[in-house]
Amino acid sequence: MGTLNELFDPDRVAVVGATAREGAVGRAVTSNLLDDFDGDTVPVNPNYDGVLGTPCVDEVSDADADVAVVVVPPSIVLDAIEACGEAGVQNVVVITAGFGETGEDGAARERRLVEIADKHDLNLVGPNSLGIMSTPSGMNATFGPENALPGGLSFMSQSGAFVTAVLDWANDNGIGFKDVVSLGNKAVLDETDFVDHWGGDEETDVIIGYLEGIEDGREFIEAARETTEDTPIVAVKSGRTSAGAQAASSHTGTLAGSEKAYEAGLDQAGVIRAESVDELFDSAGILGSQPLPDTDSVAIVTNAGGPGVMATDAVGDADLDMASFTAETTDALAESMPDEANIHNPVDVIGDADVERFREALEITAAADNVGAALVLAAPTATIDFADLADAIEAVSEEMDAPVAACLMGGDRTREPKQQLQARGIPCYFDPARGIESLATLAEYRDIREREYAPPMSFDVDRERAAEILGTVRDRDDNRLGVEAMELLDAYGIPTPDGEIVDSPDRAAEVAAGIDGDVVMKIVSPDILHKSDIGGVAVGVGDEDVADTYEDLITRARNYQPDATLLGVQVQEMVDLDDGVETIVGMNRDPQFGPLLMFGLGGIFVEVMEDTTFRVAPVSEPEAREMTEEIQSAPLLRGARGRDPVDVDAVIETIGRLSQLVTDFPAILELDINPLVALPDAGDGTNAAAVDVRLTVDPEELDS
Repeated sequence: MGTLNELFDPDRVAVVGATAREGAVGRAVTSNLLDDFDGDTVPVNPNYDGVLGTPCVDEVSDADADVAVVVVPPSIVLDAIEACGEAGVQNVVVITAGFGETGEDGAARERRLVEIADKHDLNLVGPNSLGIMSTPSGMNATFGPENALPGGLSFMSQSGAFVTAVLDWANDNGIGFKDVVSLGNKAVLDETDFVDHWGGDEETDVIIGYLEGIEDGREFIEAARETTEDTPIVAVKSGRTSAGAQAASSHTGTLAGSEKAYEAGLDQAGVIRAESVDELFDSAGILGSQPLPDTDSVAIVTNAGGPGVMATDAVGDADLDMASFTAETTDALAESMPDEANIHNPVDVIGDADVERFREALEITAAADNVGAALVLAAPTATIDFADLADAIEAVSEEMDAPVAACLMGGDRTREPKQQLQARGIPCYFDPARGIESLATLAEYRDIREREYAPPMSFDVDRERAAEILGTVRDRDDNRLGVEAMELLDAYGIPTPDGEIVDSPDRAAEVAAGIDGDVVMKIVSPDILHKSDIGGVAVGVGDEDVADTYEDLITRARNYQPDATLLGVQVQEMVDLDDGVETIVGMNRDPQFGPLLMFGLGGIFVEVMEDTTFRVAPVSEPEAREMTEEIQSAPLLRGARGRDPVDVDAVIETIGRLSQLVTDFPAILELDINPLVALPDAGDGTNAAAVDVRLTVDPEELDS
């Protein structure tokens, strides 16, 4: 595929399937183009000499078009796309439905569409798309009811209905767009392509999106990271169910689900996630109009005590800080405000304040070096004219380097002043929390821009040995591996306690004799996932009791599940859990984002406490370190209540090595190391121990 510049800035657009028939999509698209498009609109239909007063051509090859909009019936749409490719029309928008969304026949038709697009190297939008818009040229190549207003937002949506609803709302609220695209089925062009294109578009200030799914999560992360260096991305991601976890058998799979993958992936991509349409446009509006704050400190200037408290609460909820004024600032406020005023943050200019008092308070607080952003909050009184207040806010904002948001709390008397402020790029709301949340968006994007993305962690490993161990599933009836795959961890340098899987009491005694101290013994079966629940684990077994313990564990397992496959008993060196912290490191392979890593509190607490955090692999060292810092139980790692701190670097290295393993082998569908015991730094370099492991492997992927 080539550049998308011509897709959004064509000189000539052909409508393949244009018609004069009332109510037809082909008529609506043609009419929309003829109404506003600066370029030439060419109807293509052999059954007409002209459409809506415009001459018609029989074939797309006669149109000499830069973009073709295809609105013919599904039965002939592939022929139409083929004709576009043969005619050299590189940009095609397929509005016609009846493809992958309709069943197997439609899916087959969509696969053929992709083949045609690949053959001719087409930039193809859709199928099943509402169409595209670009306001600089007035191009409305959709069958929506109205065009967009011009502006700096570029908008993509997987829902055509969402596009029409948003445009109707945006037009009423004076919100404008640069480009709009209805993604449809995303058979060829998807969200990553448009993020990449708009990231290099100087006329796009903010990219916004409504996404139901992402085709290639890793590719999207890379494109978005590059784009957000200069252009913010805000997205609503619908579909928060954890359907992806339904078939999961590991702890990681159970706790992950598709929502966790999107949450982690969008965060790693630098995408600001909105929870609603209001939040989407609040974020986009302030990002496109206000400077980024230097600090997280917010100053509030208000004439209403109650709403001021509400705004203060919202600052805490948004993880921002209330600015602490210096003596110089409070002295200046005391000098200019009446005695009854509150000169500390939030500044209360009290109910009889006029516009001039508001202006002075805002000027003083905004000039303070430690104020990163300001919120002006006004309730209606007899002494306030909101139009004059809007003028004052605008004037002070022009002199400030920090962002400003406003809340004018009232009805009709606030309507025009709000519109005035918003037209000048100052967001204005009724609800103080929305104002604070918008300021928080600026701080979030500032932090995103300041990120330094390190390369993924990489280690010298024995990949051939790992492949051999994974390949053992080909000879099994079950594709799950347990502690019999501990050598897989050894191959990737993940430390494990000494031990061996044995199939007789005598051999158990021999192995135990070669290990210093007492041992741990565990039943080994792919069919028994929770060994401790059935008494399948014995801890602190002395040499003299090893043989009897072996027999006891086998008996317990057979009584619990007679048809279970028993591979034997693992005899393992004991790890001192009293000095360590049991953690879990795991992976569940997400359909869109690939390997999703999990880290958290391990042992039996992983499903009870669910104190976990996620990242899409491969991860860098800073990302792995963040995982160890984000969990609520992180103080346990740092040495809570007099305990020795564990070697967090050893945990971070284990996360990195697991990240490399699951990236190297897409055949690994799920993997848990639970527990990974994090130990204090003993100076011998062995400060983490993978005590137990289980994984699920796709044998077919091993052979691909």
